[in-house]
Amino acid sequence: MSQPIKIGIVGVGKIVRDQHLPALAKDQNYRLIAAASRHGKVDDIPNFPDIESMLDAVPELEAVALCMPPQFRYDAARTALEAKKHVFLEKPPGATVSEVEDLKALAVKNGVSLFASWHSRYAPAVEAARTFLSSARINSAAINWKEDVRRWHPNQEWIWAPGGFGVFDPGINALSIVTHILPALFITSAVLDFPENRDAPVAAHVAFRTSNGLPVTMELDWLQTGPQSWDILADTDKGAMVLSGGGSKLAVDGRVVHDEPEAEYPMLYKRFAEIVRSGASDVDLAPLQHVADAFMLGKRNVIEAFFD
Repeated sequence: MSQPIKIGIVGVGKIVRDQHLPALAKDQNYRLIAAASRHGKVDDIPNFPDIESMLDAVPELEAVALCMPPQFRYDAARTALEAKKHVFLEKPPGATVSEVEDLKALAVKNGVSLFASWHSRYAPAVEAARTFLSSARINSAAINWKEDVRRWHPNQEWIWAPGGFGVFDPGINALSIVTHILPALFITSAVLDFPENRDAPVAAHVAFRTSNGLPVTMELDWLQTGPQSWDILADTDKGAMVLSGGGSKLAVDGRVVHDEPEAEYPMLYKRFAEIVRSGASDVDLAPLQHVADAFMLGKRNVIEAFFD
């Protein structure tokens, strides 16, 4: 086996503790040797206040995983790429499409790998859904992605700021799956519900059409209480497909055909190791482009204030 990739992590928050650290701890492809964060620390390794001081103090770093909010990711990614470090971008990969395009070019210039990590695309039933749909005639499809922001993002003010995505922070997970399993699709209209005291939407109602004219709808809601809904449905000539649980379970006409435990972040890090060792990059911008299009075409609908 090749020597472990010496990796540092930047932005030590909830997603790092819940997903990145457990995945790295079990993956022999990596050795976590440093962390940088304004607020959090990782035990048993050197910690720094920012990426610049981390790179200066730990020059043997080969790669970094960037997990700060998307509004701040570009400068950190540029710093790492210019230092010739491979870069893993937590989703969404940036605040705008154009800045991630610039990072792609910079990675090529410096001969290092860049990875836009769409974790939901690695959910266990996604490939089975893609295989099913590739052999079926699709009549229509719908996305229902509804969850409770107070449960999953408590008191995280950055998600409500400009560039914080609002309900598209979870919604982009659905888009990362849909752009992988359906034909090319384009937004035709959108209505975005903005709380009167927030700069990002709490709900969205989006209409698409595929390249061959099939209708696709998307309902995003961040005020869902009780059971959470992360479902993609397709009416086909081979039955009604439901990809549920954020991509973890596949059923056709009510019969479960694929259901496995979630292992998204271990799969992400496996993929990152593959592209680092092959000298490639993996930066699919389709999900982020759809979010940008929704904001560009969307009608702004102001609703009552939201408070955590």
